[in-house]
This record gives sequence, C-alpha cells and structure tokens, in this order.
Amino acid sequence: MRIVAGDWRGRTLVAPKGELTRPTADRTRETLFNMLASRLGSFEGLAVADLFAGSGALGFEALSRGAAHCLFVEQESRAVEAIRTNAKKLGAERKITIRSGSVMALGPASAALDILLLDPPYGTGAGQVALDRMLRLGWIGQASWIALETGAREDVEVKGLAVDAVRQVGKAKLTLLRYAPD
Repeated sequence: MRIVAGDWRGRTLVAPKGELTRPTADRTRETLFNMLASRLGSFEGLAVADLFAGSGALGFEALSRGAAHCLFVEQESRAVEAIRTNAKKLGAERKITIRSGSVMALGPASAALDILLLDPPYGTGAGQVALDRMLRLGWIGQASWIALETGAREDVEVKGLAVDAVRQVGKAKLTLLRYAPD
C-alpha cells in the first residue's frame, strides 16, 4: 500500500495484520482523491477525519496532499498500532489525533470538519448510521465533503445529506455527499 500523491507520494504504509480490516486499494484511493480534488481544488489547511480508519491510508493520503490535521477513529487495536506506526514513518505525529474506539462513541464536535472519509465494513450500513449521528452532533457542516466507501451493490441514503457523485471501482462504490438540510 502506497501514498498516491503529494509530499509523501510513493511512501509505503503498513497495514494491520489479520483479516479484521480491509485496506482501500491504491486504485480506489486514487479515484476517490481525484473526485475530491476536482471539487475542492486543494487540500491545503483542511481538517479531515478518517473514520473506520484501518491503516489510516485515507487520512494519510489527505495529509500528504496538504491537509492540516486528521482525526483517525478506529476500534481494532492492531489497526490503531498500524496508524501510529505509519504516522511515525511519515513524521506526521503532530498532524494527527487518534481515537481508539467506535465511531459511534464520538461525542459532539467542537467544529464541523472539512472532509470526512468513511470506509466501514461492507454490507453493514455502519457508514450511514455513523453519518446520521455525526450530522446530528455537528461534525458535518455546510462546507463539509463526505466520502463513503461501500460495496458496489450498496445504496447510500442519509437524511440531511445529498449525493453529489457516485463511482464504482471494482468491488467498491465511492459516494460523495454534501450537507443538504430539509
């Protein structure tokens, strides 16, 4: 697994051992970040969350492209250790916060984030449940972009969010969402 673009382009990341996580493929990550870049222009100075983070590949990709800070949320201890290892390898310790635990345990946000990246287990609906909660707790604002990776056959619908774009990449479906109050 490698960083696709930015300051750390080509640098390798470690993935947690075992089958508890499913790292986002390089090709899928490249497609996702191309989709975001075409809408955002730049990642400079943005606040990002990598939820259901696994190895942290999505968050580290955003940091490599100029994001100022990334919150990683992951409940599997081996994955949390992989995130710590990757942060140290990249010299990114000061740009990250790691919360070891469930995304559903997050409390109210102090401010909305610019980008939320979610890669929950396929077929569980966990991403949509988490987004509903995060919307109610202020993590998502009018300027936020949300990227949700699901299985190719999963549909995404979250009250208060509108689908901006959908792309299928192999067995994955990438859905970009925006704040859309009723």
